Amino acid sequence: MSTLVVVDHPLVAHKLSLMRDKTTPSAQFRTLLREISLLLGYEVLRDLPTELRDIETPVGPARTPFLKGKKLVFVPILRAGSGLLDGLLDLVPSARVGHVGLYRDPKTLEAIEYYCKLPEDIAQRLAVVVDPMLATGHSAAAAISRLKGRGARDIRFACLLAAPEGVAELARAHPDVRVFTAALDTRLNEHGYIVPGLGDAGDRMYGTK
Repeated sequence: MSTLVVVDHPLVAHKLSLMRDKTTPSAQFRTLLREISLLLGYEVLRDLPTELRDIETPVGPARTPFLKGKKLVFVPILRAGSGLLDGLLDLVPSARVGHVGLYRDPKTLEAIEYYCKLPEDIAQRLAVVVDPMLATGHSAAAAISRLKGRGARDIRFACLLAAPEGVAELARAHPDVRVFTAALDTRLNEHGYIVPGLGDAGDRMYGTK
């Protein structure tokens, strides 16, 4: 699990605990997810390249760092991945956004694609794929394979919760992709849900359960 980064921060842990609570309503769940995604984003993007430029401050000239190169692209896995997007865009408003639509076959737990829209020049950009849960790892691996098929080479994955099984599967399928998560939970249950987890993130976000 050398590609795994667990963002160990008291604010992240506190907000995640609130999200785990089954009595937390959907509106608060969405707000917390947005706040955690912004905090995760700081760690995911910690090593973005910069370049020095000359500017004028109110006091005088200065040579200061600015982000260098093409704007990055955030790629939420629909539908639940959209919950992480707003916080990341608060952090990097100029980022491009792609979408990959996948659903999990309830019997095989395999990822089935139904939608994909990505920037044409994604090969020249850092791509951050986001989904609240890394459970079996099949959806994340399938989404990343699709990005690689379009030419993407610099890819990271960010999630709220991860299971050891999902981390192992993603490392097997894409050993070059770093995984950032707020917590590594114990295991998957027989239905492919993370334990202790927080239930189905999409249903919790939108009140559809």
